[in-house]
Amino acid sequence: MNKISIRNLSLTYSDGTQPLKNISFDIPANQISVIFGPAGGGKSSLLRTLNRLNDLTDLKYQEGSVLLDGREVLDPALDVIQLRRQVGMVFARPVVLPFSIQKNLTYGLEVAGETNKDYLLDVVESSLKKAALWDEVKDRLADPAIALSGGQQQRLCLARVLALEPEVVLLDEPTSGLDPISTGKVEESLQDLKSEYTIILVPHSIQQAARTADQAIFLLQGELIEVNRGDLIFTNPQDTRTQDYIQGRFG
Repeated sequence: MNKISIRNLSLTYSDGTQPLKNISFDIPANQISVIFGPAGGGKSSLLRTLNRLNDLTDLKYQEGSVLLDGREVLDPALDVIQLRRQVGMVFARPVVLPFSIQKNLTYGLEVAGETNKDYLLDVVESSLKKAALWDEVKDRLADPAIALSGGQQQRLCLARVLALEPEVVLLDEPTSGLDPISTGKVEESLQDLKSEYTIILVPHSIQQAARTADQAIFLLQGELIEVNRGDLIFTNPQDTRTQDYIQGRFG
């Protein structure tokens, strides 16, 4: 079953650049879909379109359709705040709030009006467990989040998104600044999480793409080149441009 359907999506920024050019593909539910390709290919622009973060950029022109469970994401009348709870995003650089570890996880829910302390504590524990961070921080939840290591901060940011109970999790190079051990923990978490969430990942390397992808999408200069199962696209790509990129001939 498809969670998201993208049809004829094109974007143009005010400076005339066109990061996406008439792309169409589907994102299956409860899988890890990896969007890969050279820098400037439109990967981040695509992620930001899926939860309307492009509304905050100098976007000049947008056409096409993005359906989430059959509902048009690009509809101007859509409740964007609700959409961003449903489609959460983790960025390349972890940005923790200037609060305790626990408060980082409860703050969004409290702002939304949640006051049940038992529920909030349950959310803290469950989201930290899902992000593979609970065992490392369970005895220091009152400590400042900024005291965590970079890898722990990134997993805290993932837990913060999960605390809002999204259906889709977007990740834009979430391990680009992490050491191999922290990277491995994040990747393991994603494999566990896909049973509950639809995950869309922009990886920081071809190797990560190949390790994690159930489905892989190759973008090149704003164009959709190839979509296939991860185990196929990295071993038997159908387009020579995909093969050249995977083999390091450009990019």
